Amino acid sequence: MIFTYDGSFAGLLSAIFEAFRLKAEVLDIVPEDRYQQQLFAAATHVDTDEGRAKRVRRGLKQRSENPGVVQLLRHAFLTEQPEVERLILHFVRRQMAVHALDVSKDAGDEKIRRILRLKQQMGREVHRMHAFTRFQLTPDGMYVALVNPDFNCLPLIGDHFAARYPAMEWLIYDTTRHYGLHWNSATKRAEFITLDSNQDGHLRSLSAEMLDAAETDYQQLWQTYFRAVDIPERKNLKLHLQHVPKRYWKYLTEKI
Repeated sequence: MIFTYDGSFAGLLSAIFEAFRLKAEVLDIVPEDRYQQQLFAAATHVDTDEGRAKRVRRGLKQRSENPGVVQLLRHAFLTEQPEVERLILHFVRRQMAVHALDVSKDAGDEKIRRILRLKQQMGREVHRMHAFTRFQLTPDGMYVALVNPDFNCLPLIGDHFAARYPAMEWLIYDTTRHYGLHWNSATKRAEFITLDSNQDGHLRSLSAEMLDAAETDYQQLWQTYFRAVDIPERKNLKLHLQHVPKRYWKYLTEKI
């Protein structure tokens, strides 16, 4: 059998629950928008059920001695890598088959190792988002940052920026996935939003008209400081690219 789901983590856990409920040999779980009809395989769509997803989370925590087992799978899931659903299904099957053990420690299982690598890669991406996110002030007093991460890491960086800038109203917008994380400083709540901007409904850049009049001056000050602390004789572009990969330069004020 092949299951399709809505692309959410809760939807994936709902599909996994259904696989266990039916005791079915599920070959794959695929987001509905990526599924392609195959000649000898028909897909069954599984609706997202928060109650069933919660039961899978609870079961994983009860079976594993690792308190972060659900977080591990969620981080791997948000990398959006091919076959990540199949890897997570394998992990859940392994974990549900044992008691009081942590299957993530099984270095002999190649699929488990792949999940751990995805978790590590997501950790690096989150760390880079903490370092490379640059906010720009808009006329209405909101600070907006555009990012284009390799992975879908907005759900994992909200707590960091909420703790760092609790009194500011800010928006971090993912220009690759076309949605943003908005922090309301009055209610102290963050929520995911989409924007209607430009002809195609996607925001890819902030024009001068969208920025506060003083924002350009602050950017020029930052660029001047960045050039002033530079030591041309010690320039090491290879090392620099290791710490600040070029794919992040697009939205770094000091690189503009």
